[in-house]
Amino acid sequence: MNTLQYQSGFGNEFATEAMPGALPVGQNSPQKVAYGLYAEQLSGTAFTAPRNANRRSWLYRIRPSVLHKPFKQISNTLLRSAPFNELPPTPNQLRWDPLPIPAEPTDFVDGLISIAGNDGIGIHVYAANSSMQDRFFYNADGELLMVPQLGRLRFHTEFGVMEIAPGEIGVVPRGVRFRVELLDGQARGYVCENYGALFRLPDLGPIGANGLANPRDFLTPAASYEDREGDFRLTAKFGGNMWEAEIGHSPLDVVAWHGNYAPYKYDLARFNTINTVSFDHPDPSIFTVLTSPPSFLDATVGTANCDFVIFPSRWVVAEHTFRPPYFHRNVMNEYMGLIFGVYDAKETGFVPGGGSLHNCMSGHGPDADTFEKASHAELAPQRYENTLAFMFESRAVLCPTKFAMETVALQRDYFDCWQGLKKQFNGIQ
Repeated sequence: MNTLQYQSGFGNEFATEAMPGALPVGQNSPQKVAYGLYAEQLSGTAFTAPRNANRRSWLYRIRPSVLHKPFKQISNTLLRSAPFNELPPTPNQLRWDPLPIPAEPTDFVDGLISIAGNDGIGIHVYAANSSMQDRFFYNADGELLMVPQLGRLRFHTEFGVMEIAPGEIGVVPRGVRFRVELLDGQARGYVCENYGALFRLPDLGPIGANGLANPRDFLTPAASYEDREGDFRLTAKFGGNMWEAEIGHSPLDVVAWHGNYAPYKYDLARFNTINTVSFDHPDPSIFTVLTSPPSFLDATVGTANCDFVIFPSRWVVAEHTFRPPYFHRNVMNEYMGLIFGVYDAKETGFVPGGGSLHNCMSGHGPDADTFEKASHAELAPQRYENTLAFMFESRAVLCPTKFAMETVALQRDYFDCWQGLKKQFNGIQ
């Protein structure tokens, strides 16, 4: 079996089989499936969702997913879920250093640590040094958007095998079972757990048909299966808590599948960045890769349950313009991370693997040193090179966890980076 084959396109109706003839023709659940397989549908949306929004896949597997021992609740460790109510939300600007790689053997699931969240998303980081061997995981609460910062991850999923490296992202839909192999011995990164509408590509509006992320650059794994028996564990995040069941076989035994509900990956270097060629610079919304729309209960025009936004390498050519991100306050709530390089608004203190949180209407922007440097810079065409930052932006206030507010990684002097901003007003034009 070829375990690293992909199909391209976002939200496409795919059909893939690891054995010839495993996919039935013209009927999803025939009385007898080829090779003695079981037919099973996995639905990611309501049955009656409109066709353009409906997500489901048919899986043809060696054993149905119902076959395991009863679940028992286990420790949540440092993983939290909605409602994030351990502490009240704060208007203070927050920033964290990277968390260290654990000293004890820790796999991807045990390495998940919650930083903040609201009713629509959870924001977590992970730090791991061990692959998942005889353990499998699925999340019944939401889909998972993974953003690696250190180390490559290989996701063995029900749909096939998917590798992601720093500079790429991967999404595993709600309910899909998987295990994670660390290809470089240790790994660290960020996770957005989306409880709301599925991530999709943003509308392009006046940009037109081309730009930002192109659908053909998203890759979905081709069918690849495991036929293993043994004493395995199936871990589930369900209702905000962690559960575990004994299972006597690998649940990654799907020989063929077709549908449009599947894991996918995307190389962020393929993002077609839009920017100004005259003066000023557009709002950061032009860097949106994926968006999760708000629910119909809060369909405020122009807001999102979550936007995934990146700030990649790019040319900056604006005339008569302060080029780093401007000082601003926002109705949205922003968690930022840095994958590699230097972020143009924070040249010190904000480092790869770290993060920051600026909640609704809390002022933020370049630090004092960056402001001074940018205010006197020669405005020739400039290349922002070898940099990649990102933002999880949400319409609802992000509440930090107790761990996030108590960890030594919290930079308690973050506010100092703005204290050097001097009064420059002199009444002279």
